Amino acid sequence: MAARRIKVFFYGLFMDAGLLRAKGINPVNVRSACVPGYALRIGQRATLIESDQNRAYGMLMALTHDEIEQLYSEASVCDYRPEAVLIELSDKSRVPALCFNLAVPPAAAAANSEYASKLRTLARQLGLPSDYVESIH
Repeated sequence: MAARRIKVFFYGLFMDAGLLRAKGINPVNVRSACVPGYALRIGQRATLIESDQNRAYGMLMALTHDEIEQLYSEASVCDYRPEAVLIELSDKSRVPALCFNLAVPPAAAAANSEYASKLRTLARQLGLPSDYVESIH
């Protein structure tokens, strides 16, 4: 019997399905999406913070429980915790998904220009809205 897959919303460098495949993870049903009511914040890595006036863009993918556990057991991302969010798809329909965020977001003044540059490049390649891409810093 095939393992059950869970919808996960990625908004950082894990939006790159090729990167995930290189890590031995097989994302399926990959599609562009956003989560209303959240904004992207970048410190050492990216996280989302609640923000009624914003929306964060990224990719929705389906992964198995084992793949999710494998991905978030890496030392660089083990501080991320799953949260339930309501994702908006391009047709304006909404679906529930998991989203991994830091329990304590980085300070607004924290910055990682190298990470932000890589994320802007990836977001542009994925066709995320240009005004959103330009806001990544």
